[in-house]
Amino acid sequence: MKQFSTFLNGVLISILVFILLFSILPNAKAEATLTPAPTPVSPTEPTPACDRDRSVQVSGTAVVNVPPDRVLIQLGVQSNGRTAAIVQAANSATIERVVKAVKAFGVEAKDIGTDWYVVEPLYEDYDSLRIKGYRINNTVAITLREVSKTNDVITAAMQAGANQVINVELYTSELRKYRDQARDLAMKAAVEKAQALAGAAGAQTGCVLNISENTWSYYNGWWYGSSSSGRSQNIWTQNVAQNAAPAAVQEGALSEAGPVSLGQISVKAEVSASFGLK
Repeated sequence: MKQFSTFLNGVLISILVFILLFSILPNAKAEATLTPAPTPVSPTEPTPACDRDRSVQVSGTAVVNVPPDRVLIQLGVQSNGRTAAIVQAANSATIERVVKAVKAFGVEAKDIGTDWYVVEPLYEDYDSLRIKGYRINNTVAITLREVSKTNDVITAAMQAGANQVINVELYTSELRKYRDQARDLAMKAAVEKAQALAGAAGAQTGCVLNISENTWSYYNGWWYGSSSSGRSQNIWTQNVAQNAAPAAVQEGALSEAGPVSLGQISVKAEVSASFGLK
């Protein structure tokens, strides 16, 4: 009887194990079927390098003409006297009158500054060491933000005692914007030139090998006047401009009644580039 009971328990355990296995295997097969097989990753093809053995070198230039919105006026006051004290007093009094006359046009004190100041002795003759007097050359730099007042400011300053107009420089306060425009146009010109040259030779332009920019091309005029003065060189040589004839009925252009014609200033950019051929 005990042996039969043991046999019956073994049969029951076998049946339970078979039921469990039967319920688990279909789920495992279903999960294996639903799990996607990993997609094989194909190796990235290397980008073909530029052919440096066949290339074309070109340059591109562009000029953007814009009306000026700032003016630098350099006015000089030269004074002579028997002694250094006398000439200094006379020069200081004249400069004070000039500054007052300029301020009457709304020019702020921060826009008026001494640009050049020299005291030199005057000798009786070229070979003599005997001093007969002294001379002061005093240059005042005026930043004028209302360009239409240029001639009026110069006239008022001369009437107040200034006896020299050293220089008048025109520039734009938006140099960065116009320089970027000129640079884009210069690069476009270089690309078009390279394509035209390559096409004429029966080839096509490929990738860009190198690009360089001629930064000196920003300066479209030579600095002259007070070349030793620090203030004007540091501030203004970023956009040295030349005077040009004003366009007809251009807003802000001065009439023939004044000595300074505003016109337009040129912001120039020049680039050099080489392209591989294909």
